[in-house]
Amino acid sequence: MNDDRARQLLDAERRRVEELLREATEAFDEDRSTANETGDMADPAERLTAEGLDDALISGLRDRLGQIERAEARLKAGTYGRSVASGVPIPDERLEADPAAELTVEEAALL
Repeated sequence: MNDDRARQLLDAERRRVEELLREATEAFDEDRSTANETGDMADPAERLTAEGLDDALISGLRDRLGQIERAEARLKAGTYGRSVASGVPIPDERLEADPAAELTVEEAALL
């Protein structure tokens, strides 16, 4: 994959994940402020479960941003498109599907 295409894919993925993170954080903040309002007492376990799911979603999105940042660093270093474990080229089809891929499909399946 050429560098321009890789940069385009990574930029699009970064924008997508940053938007999802912004939306999730806003919803999380709104849910927490609503939970602190007085009124009918709902099942507190529901609120805690929702907060746990929100925390997991936000954490996953932050992890994804980290993957994108590492891919951008590999692109800058000239090692983009190669497995970080083995150095084997990652097929373009995989990079099109996941521009931040760090491993080949076979290597990822072993995890």
